[in-house]
Amino acid sequence: MGNPLLDISAVVPAEILTKYEVKGGDAILAEEKHMPVYKDLVDNFEVQYIAGGATQNSIRVAQWLSQKEGTTAYIGCIGSDAFGESLKEAGAKDGVQGLYMIDAETATGTCAVLVTADGERSLITDLKAANNYKIEHFKEEPQQAAVKKAEIIYSSGFFLTVCPDAMVEAAKAMNAEAKTYVLNLAAPFLMQVPPFWEAMNKVLPYADVVIGNETEAKTFAEVSGWGDITQKEIAEKLQALPGKEGKARIAVITQGSSPTLIATEGVVTEYPVIPCETLVDTNGAGDAWVGGFLFGLVSGKDIPDSVKAANYAANHIIQRSGCTMEGAPTLEF
Repeated sequence: MGNPLLDISAVVPAEILTKYEVKGGDAILAEEKHMPVYKDLVDNFEVQYIAGGATQNSIRVAQWLSQKEGTTAYIGCIGSDAFGESLKEAGAKDGVQGLYMIDAETATGTCAVLVTADGERSLITDLKAANNYKIEHFKEEPQQAAVKKAEIIYSSGFFLTVCPDAMVEAAKAMNAEAKTYVLNLAAPFLMQVPPFWEAMNKVLPYADVVIGNETEAKTFAEVSGWGDITQKEIAEKLQALPGKEGKARIAVITQGSSPTLIATEGVVTEYPVIPCETLVDTNGAGDAWVGGFLFGLVSGKDIPDSVKAANYAANHIIQRSGCTMEGAPTLEF
């Protein structure tokens, strides 16, 4: 469940980041000052249009690794326009069942992906229709059927700005059936803006797996008042937060090219990533890592094998432009 977006991706000089007041690695919601960036990219750069949105990227990668029709479904809101049709077609081509709410009055959401020469990416998101998802759609029969069939439900924290009630309902449904709910912290601003932080804390108790990168984890610690502690200590504290009785939470902190930290039952283990000598674009790397990890979990694999799938997926994506997959996966457990 998440915010479906059409990525408008282009390689740009550093001056474009300065022009729109964004930093390398940013993932932000568009303000008025950012609105010209979409036309700027289309008019002045060679752009790629790619089915995007953090959660949609992850589920597409999980489906690609599965190579089995019907493994995945996706819930979100799109517009009744050409961009929306492009997203539906892209998802169907990838084998993901699209359970979209259609907003006839609002354009499909877009994300400007600014890729610099070193492969770093900055994201500026204009949610548009994605921002209008309603819990009433979630409660309809097709979506409820998908929820009942699912072994795992995953949502990025970005959906907290849109429909946290649906996230809570989905998480409770997974808890009731002893299945798995996975939450991604997604971006620092979600912890820094009080309404989003409040919404996150309504979902967190139901999350069996919590995932974040090192920046998001540090922000979580700061907002939680944990003081100046190490990433390992943050992983320990995330894992130990109050949650569902009788089932231990897993806390995951990815660290780019540094080892991933995973805390289970108070023990933190480091998992090195796969070295990459042909970095093209980091856009979607974290999303792909999550998609691989979810594929491992739903396949009944243990954490080391699930991390292996995650690392494989992320390594594949960073050697390509955007979150795109090529050929059949060669992953072997």
